[in-house]
Amino acid sequence: MNISRILLPFVALAAALHAGIADNAVRTRIAGIDLIACKTGVKDVVTFCGSLPAGDSFAGSGNLAVPTLVGAMLDQGTTTEDKFAIAQKLDSVGAELEFAVGGTLVEFSGKCLRKDLPMVIGLLAEELRSPAFSEEEFTKVKQQLAGQLQRALESTNYRAGQAFSEAIYQPGSPNYTPPTEAFLAAVKSATVTDLRAFHAKTYGPNTLTIVAVGDLDVAVLRAEVAKAFAGWTGGGAKISYPKAAPPDAERDQSIFMPEKPSVTVILGQASGLKYTDPDAIPLRIATAILGSGFTGRLMATVRDKEGLTYGIGSRVGNDSFTEGDWRISASFAPALLEKGLFSTRRELKKWYDDGVTSAELERTKTNLTGSYKVGLATTDGIAGMILVTVNRGFALTWLDEYPQKIDAVTLDQVNAAIKKHLNPDNMVLIQAGTIPAVAPAAKK
Repeated sequence: MNISRILLPFVALAAALHAGIADNAVRTRIAGIDLIACKTGVKDVVTFCGSLPAGDSFAGSGNLAVPTLVGAMLDQGTTTEDKFAIAQKLDSVGAELEFAVGGTLVEFSGKCLRKDLPMVIGLLAEELRSPAFSEEEFTKVKQQLAGQLQRALESTNYRAGQAFSEAIYQPGSPNYTPPTEAFLAAVKSATVTDLRAFHAKTYGPNTLTIVAVGDLDVAVLRAEVAKAFAGWTGGGAKISYPKAAPPDAERDQSIFMPEKPSVTVILGQASGLKYTDPDAIPLRIATAILGSGFTGRLMATVRDKEGLTYGIGSRVGNDSFTEGDWRISASFAPALLEKGLFSTRRELKKWYDDGVTSAELERTKTNLTGSYKVGLATTDGIAGMILVTVNRGFALTWLDEYPQKIDAVTLDQVNAAIKKHLNPDNMVLIQAGTIPAVAPAAKK
């Protein structure tokens, strides 16, 4: 094994970014598109990603499933090529191109050799601009999506997550997950006409962002994007989500699922914070101290010391576009559920009442900045972080300032953020699995 050969791309990448990502990135508007290019020292390979706001929350009062179905049809053929011809073109050069739909965004990602970038950009534009929406492929996609949802209903993690979302968020929020039965009904009733109308209204260059990182000729990239997307217009306006009111829904829920080896537990609340808010980073640091991996208090106590859980952790999330949530997620054997919940609540209350220590703060700040820098050691990591950063509304300089922002957080800020934004006595508790306490009632 040639170690120097393996390390060379990462050394080159680090050298290229020594001056900072913002200094290496070039941001321009081409054919209406927000195009960000970051040239690095990695040879021959280009990684790209991007997004446009056309996710599930854009369904509005229409069919719930249409945004997801449109995204699923993007790689199922265009008006000029079927899906097999497109796949063959990508496979012949070892290129990748994938799409995904979330609450706010349709996102895409891919990778190719430098020489094949014009062809791949052309395919990306073709799939975004002119999907075929053929009835035959649409029928297949609906069947596949319905099958995935039916299988998901057997997952304790999925059932708990869906119930937590419904308890925390209102319909219209990008973080709201509708009841699966309602979404299945929407999939069944959706038509190709619905998809075409949504695509025409929502897709376009005005809100499209493309990020490319790697062995780039920026002038060539600009020219290819301009050519591939020439003449395309439109694109829905970005949604400005209002501050969420508490939903009028059942809070604590126990979802009995027979013959499951574990119970998924989510304990949490709406955080009231967006990522751009001043307390967002202090609360993230505090939350990492409580439950990030094996260094967190929850794993150290509830799992390692007391042996009550398969896995447990805490996180803050879903806050890029609107106020997000704070949660503890855990998995307990049914026989240990009661003890596990007691232990979890005890550690949560201790963390809330006493706060974190200076030693924990310094260790966690070091871990967070180290993980961040490791994440930027690949073109995939850089491209993804650039996209997340601009979608959150930050300037590119934020990417280089993040370690300093972490380092500047004080102990008082961290402990104050816990008390200001959380309330352990008023959190939602979701349990999904073979729950001993509700099993008799469920079997009647």
